[in-house]
Amino acid sequence: MRFKNSHNDEEYKNALEQFQQGSAEAFHILYKLYHQRVYRFCIKLMGNETAGKDAFQETFMRMYEHRRDFRGTNFQGWLFTIARHTCLNLIRSRKTFDSLNEENHEALSSTNKLDESDVIMRNSIDKAIARLPFELREALLLREYEEYSYQEIADIIGIDISLAKVRVHRARLILRKILSPIVQERHEA
Repeated sequence: MRFKNSHNDEEYKNALEQFQQGSAEAFHILYKLYHQRVYRFCIKLMGNETAGKDAFQETFMRMYEHRRDFRGTNFQGWLFTIARHTCLNLIRSRKTFDSLNEENHEALSSTNKLDESDVIMRNSIDKAIARLPFELREALLLREYEEYSYQEIADIIGIDISLAKVRVHRARLILRKILSPIVQERHEA
């Protein structure tokens, strides 16, 4: 996510530099730019709202704590890498890696690409995504919800681009299998 004109690109670069020096105002600018996407990513990746909120808060705390570690030009990729690692650490510490969480994901309903009237399908998709193995879920979320390229996904996760493509493909196949009875039922109705 970048500013739209060259003046704002310069403003963005200045905000990054000031952030690295500890500026609260620069932190606020970057937070405003990225908080919604990181929030959505954390909740979806964690599989429930409570754990997702914890991961979200921890992500921005770590972002600030490690601000001097940022090198390069892809701040967004760096931030999502922090979010990913934060989620992984929380999952490991809570031993919920293989658990299926059936909590409502109502906070995410506005982020899905379906009509607002289709709450049942939206909830079914959220539950199906929560059932995916973590590696497939994170790749799918980065591709479908955050609209990252396969190369960006590979960079964030720390894998080869071909593996990023495979994980997204496998996630889609599993989702089709899980959701096919629901889709078929809807077409018959």
